[in-house]
Amino acid sequence: MKESLEILVEQAKNGDPKSLTQLIVEIKDLVYNLSLRMLLYPLDAEDATQEILVKIVTHLGTFKGDSQFRTWVYRVATNYLLTEKGKKSKEFSMSFDAYGVLIDTGQSTTIEYTKNKGEQVLLEEEVKVSCTHGMLLCLNETNRMVYILSVILDFNSTEGAQILGIRPENYRKQLSRSKTKLRNFLAAKCGLANSKNPCRCAKKIDFLIDQKNIDPRALRFAKQKERSIALIETITKLEKSAAIFRSTPQYAAPEGVVQKMKETINCL
Repeated sequence: MKESLEILVEQAKNGDPKSLTQLIVEIKDLVYNLSLRMLLYPLDAEDATQEILVKIVTHLGTFKGDSQFRTWVYRVATNYLLTEKGKKSKEFSMSFDAYGVLIDTGQSTTIEYTKNKGEQVLLEEEVKVSCTHGMLLCLNETNRMVYILSVILDFNSTEGAQILGIRPENYRKQLSRSKTKLRNFLAAKCGLANSKNPCRCAKKIDFLIDQKNIDPRALRFAKQKERSIALIETITKLEKSAAIFRSTPQYAAPEGVVQKMKETINCL
C-alpha cells in the first residue's frame, strides 16, 4: 500500500484526475474510521470524512514527502477532528462517573425485545461497539486522539507526536494518562474486562432500545460477520483493556463519500 500510495500521490500532484480519485479511494476508510472513533456517530463521521478529504485534495501540493503519506493524512485528519467537533458527539460526551451511572442503569437478565437468537447476537454486538465508542468520549479530545492513534491504530509515540505536532514526551504522558483512566474504568465497570463486574452487553439491550440509544431497525455498528465480543473472550486478563478497543471492527466509508469527492475533483 505504501508504494502504491506514493506513486498515486506523485501522479495526482502532476494533475492526473484518475490517480487523485484512486488516492481518495485508498485513504477514505482510514479517515472514516478515525473520525468514527472520535465522533461516535456515523453521520458526523461521514461529514467529517468528506471535509477532511477535501482538505487533503486541496492541500496535496503541500505534501513534500518528509513523512509517509499515510502519516500526513492522519495529521490533516487529526487537525480537523480536534477543532471541528461533531454536534451529536459533543452532546453525548460525559464524565467517567456519569458514564458509570449509565452502565449501571437498566441492566436486565432477560432480553424482551426479541427472542430470536441471531437478532440478539447482533444487538449484543451493537451494545458492545456503541459502549466502546461512547467510552472514548469520556476522555478530552486530545487524550482521546492520543489513545486512538497508539492503542487502536498502533502508532508509536514518535509517530503519534509527529501527527499531532507535539513533543514525544508530552505525547507519552497523555497516552499514559488515557490508558490509566480507561483501564481503571473498565476494571471497575465492564464485564468483558473483569468477569466480577455484573454488566454484560446483553443485559443492556432492552434499556438502550427503550432510551433510543440503539435503533434495532437501523444498527450503526453490528454489521460484521465476526463478533468482537467473541474475540475478547479468548484474550487474557492483562491484555483485555486495550483489546476491547482494538477489537472494534473496521468500517468502510459510505459510498456517497467517493461520489461527492469525484464531484469536487471535477470542479477543481
